[in-house]
Amino acid sequence: MITHIQGRLVEKNPTDVVIDCNGIGYLINISLHTFSDLPTSENVKLFTHLLVREDAHTLYGFSSVAEREIFRLLISVSGVGASIARTMLSSLAPEQVLDAIAQNDIATIQSVKGIGAKTAQRVILDLKDKILKVYGLSSISTSSSNTNKNEALSALETLGFVRKQSEKVVDAIVKENPQASVEMIIKQALKNL
Repeated sequence: MITHIQGRLVEKNPTDVVIDCNGIGYLINISLHTFSDLPTSENVKLFTHLLVREDAHTLYGFSSVAEREIFRLLISVSGVGASIARTMLSSLAPEQVLDAIAQNDIATIQSVKGIGAKTAQRVILDLKDKILKVYGLSSISTSSSNTNKNEALSALETLGFVRKQSEKVVDAIVKENPQASVEMIIKQALKNL
């Protein structure tokens, strides 16, 4: 019903904001990811999802359409409510959520507060095909290079490199040589970082 709200940001908290839209203040629940994207007090536009329950109508706001779509996918999973979906999008960036689901990374999803092993498995089982189809991500999860890639990324992170930069470099290396060992990936990445 309400797909976005644009107005003046009146109040900004880590979990919610109030946007004044023509004299009406809308309380909108947000994730920490959206919180970090918002300015302090300017004209803002949030893409929203209206959740209607018997006892409340709750607005959830997102800085991007992609984040809202991921939220909608998450709440479609049995056992994942709006608060857990919001917590997941607060703990992980939207891209991390997509990657974790696409690569069967149960540990990453389970690292979110409130998600157990069964729920993490259900999230992956229910959403993997949709995410691979919609976002066109390739699933390399079955090959050993995925484990090598993750180990290499962890090592590079320990060495002090920023994960996002490291991921781009490591992805390129793995794409070029899918059978690369952990040592090979790290050596190549160190040359390119």
